[in-house]
Amino acid sequence: MTTTLQPREQTVADLRPLFDAQRSAHLREGPPSIEVRKDRLNRLLAAVLGASDDLAEAMSADFGHRPLAFSLSADVVGAVDHIAHLKDSLENWMTPVVVAGSAEAGIPTEIDAVPLGVVGVVGPWNFPVSLVVHPAAEAIAAGNRVMIKFSDGGPRAGAVLSAAVSRYFDPSELVVVTGGLDVAAAFSSLPFGHLFFTGSPAVGTIVQRAAAENLTPVTLELGGKNPAVVAEDADIEEAARRIAGSRMSNGGQVCLCPDYVFVQASRVDELVAALTSSLIALHPHYSTDTAVTSIVDDRNFRRVTGLIADAVAKGARAVEAVPEDERALLPDPDTRRIAPTILLDVTDEMDVAGEEVFGPVLTVMPYSSMDEVIEYIATRPSPLVAYWYGDNSPSFRQFRSRTISGGISLNDFAVHAMLPDIPFGGVGRSGMGSYHGKAGFDTFSHHRAVASSEIPGGVVGMIGPPSMTAEAAADIRGRIAHAHSEVLREIGR
Repeated sequence: MTTTLQPREQTVADLRPLFDAQRSAHLREGPPSIEVRKDRLNRLLAAVLGASDDLAEAMSADFGHRPLAFSLSADVVGAVDHIAHLKDSLENWMTPVVVAGSAEAGIPTEIDAVPLGVVGVVGPWNFPVSLVVHPAAEAIAAGNRVMIKFSDGGPRAGAVLSAAVSRYFDPSELVVVTGGLDVAAAFSSLPFGHLFFTGSPAVGTIVQRAAAENLTPVTLELGGKNPAVVAEDADIEEAARRIAGSRMSNGGQVCLCPDYVFVQASRVDELVAALTSSLIALHPHYSTDTAVTSIVDDRNFRRVTGLIADAVAKGARAVEAVPEDERALLPDPDTRRIAPTILLDVTDEMDVAGEEVFGPVLTVMPYSSMDEVIEYIATRPSPLVAYWYGDNSPSFRQFRSRTISGGISLNDFAVHAMLPDIPFGGVGRSGMGSYHGKAGFDTFSHHRAVASSEIPGGVVGMIGPPSMTAEAAADIRGRIAHAHSEVLREIGR
């Protein structure tokens, strides 16, 4: 890794001066032009790309081991197309929207997209670069200044990104804040125009509570127990291959990973066999495979192994999807590797039934009818994504209409999150609000109506004292009576 002078970690005392500098600059200079926004986006991209190798090596060191190619692919290269799309779309998004029919109504109206001022972005540790760069880019596109709070779970990568950004930006435009829990808590308490958080529901609750003190609007991108349903018409082998790959992405440490799989009771053994062979094919020498991402730290290693142990102690069966000669080597606390594990006979009293795993563990559950699947999912906290393997059949349409989730992906991993301008976000316990492309631009903007009056005599003439006569009241009461009779007719009363 290239040796560079890294900025020091910020303290709580540093935060308010950084915020005040950004807010003062925004108030002084006003909403930035399209040229300024594009320049800031270009500088952000230059900062990330110029530090790409250092960032990948830092992320690997923070995780214990993370393949460099995966970090470059998942955390760096996606910024290229993302920022290009923002720049290409800016002119259209910034143009005031004329409200259809408003001129004919005598009130010509346009809607402006107004920057909120200073936006705070709090990032997670699992994709520590991309999940702060992408929302920050959308906030910049919307004309805001941005403060990023980098996850304290990735101190090395945070130091690299902070240094890279400081080479291209004055802190009054964009700054990366590092530091521990005290800094994170103080950061969430700043009076931002908008606060964007990606992480766990537990921490999201704390962030929202802190933001509420300033009535700061928040977007919460959280996790959840994501289900996958293998339908009757699914190709079991292909579904198993894709579910296995999905579960093992980033060592299973992705908020979009499937946590449990429903399959017809008569095909459980077939699916487990296919999942096992697919997982072994992915990592035939799991304990030494350099393509494996480690569990991020000792605390999470103990948590995931504890979920497996708790389930087995309460009657679950665990299938370790590694070659038999590797089972004695795992789990390994030194490398923080846990064998890909399939759990069967899981019941609600087991911790794994309610807790998001964030590791290489997958629960398989039998079903006898689609109603059973729907009831199970619909009566639990809404997941960030639901997966369906099979055709777009009547069973799928029933599933789609009777469950709620942040998104649905059919026959593949997270495809609902791949296209620009498709709103991405959770619902209920899996989050609130959305971003990605235009949705992010809208999240970080205030949509302000600008209306003018061409009404003869104006609105005042319609509601002022001269119009409030007994005759006017009788006319209004007649309109109310007519509307009432119409709605009664429509509802059959």
